Amino acid sequence: MINKRLLIKNLLAHNDESSFYDKKLKINIGSKEGKAKFLKHICALSNSNPNNNSYIVIGVDDQHSHIVGVDFFDDSKIQNLVNAYLSHPPVIQYENIPFPHLNDDKVVGLVTIRPKDPQEITSLRKNIWKYYGGNVFFREGSMSVPKVFDIELTDSNSEIVTSIEAHSQNNIQYTLDGVFDFMAERKDYDPKYKVFKEYFVMCWSGHKKSINNQTFYSRVDIALINEQVRLFYSTLDAVEISFNNDSFKIIEYVNLGLNGKNTYYELEETTITFGNNAIYSIDSQLLFKPPQYDKKILHHIYNTNNALMDRLKHGVTLTPPQLKDLKNVPATYLICYFNGFDEALTQLQAAKPLLYKHSNEVYALYKESKRILRKVKYS
Repeated sequence: MINKRLLIKNLLAHNDESSFYDKKLKINIGSKEGKAKFLKHICALSNSNPNNNSYIVIGVDDQHSHIVGVDFFDDSKIQNLVNAYLSHPPVIQYENIPFPHLNDDKVVGLVTIRPKDPQEITSLRKNIWKYYGGNVFFREGSMSVPKVFDIELTDSNSEIVTSIEAHSQNNIQYTLDGVFDFMAERKDYDPKYKVFKEYFVMCWSGHKKSINNQTFYSRVDIALINEQVRLFYSTLDAVEISFNNDSFKIIEYVNLGLNGKNTYYELEETTITFGNNAIYSIDSQLLFKPPQYDKKILHHIYNTNNALMDRLKHGVTLTPPQLKDLKNVPATYLICYFNGFDEALTQLQAAKPLLYKHSNEVYALYKESKRILRKVKYS
């Protein structure tokens, strides 16, 4: 089993970007331009490595290869995006890899790309941004460039990638160190561990609380130590955790409502199933059913949100009640969108720089709403 933290170190040590790996400071699949550039690199790496894995490392200073980290990204539906826009799409996996020197809320993103069929060329299925359907991309050194469609797929990286992966294998010392580090770092959040199938080591932590006779956890951190992969991280959500000898289940809830009357709604269920022969799988199922409200009430709230954003945009000082309402803006825009106010999505996106500038607290709430939206959209 590959230790993903060690794999990233070995990739970064392999001189500069190449035809089998790329590094990025960040990615943004929230915009058409960001999606297009991400898909271009996926397409190019898949075509340039028909018989082996290729990688994108995210959260790295491109110039000096310093690891600076990015926000935890829990989009299990990213494969849906690739399938929607690429013909002969590769299998991709996005994983969050913690590093000791980064803050708790920062990780390094690792995207693994593996072609399904080494004989098939990956291409854009349809237009996106300035790229046209039918475009094919390949890697030339560190660049993803367009090529003619009938180019021959060649295999020049398998030996190098195999060697890097072989030098990134996990061992008992890495596993023990990982458990000890997790228990020490999360000591304030009741850390626990469990061994599955005599091989897989899961660690998790969180603040326990009871709501209406239901047990939830907040500030949850869950990691698969064997691979040094953070499977789940949240400071805001309510989470249910359960497990047996074969699986570990996470049910994530979101707290939504209007006028102080909030309810916990199921968002997503994730099950990690452990098999024999060091095999495991992760399956996610969207459970979310958006709350529905009276359109007249929502119209009033929508206009109130717009007025608040307008005051923020023009630098007008907000009153204490308005500051309180500001914290609800991301969630209420989201509720409006789920109730048929399509323009609320545009307003939510436009609010991003204003909320970012205002405070870390309201910006964190904005990111939470965008995360929910992303999960629902790609499902």
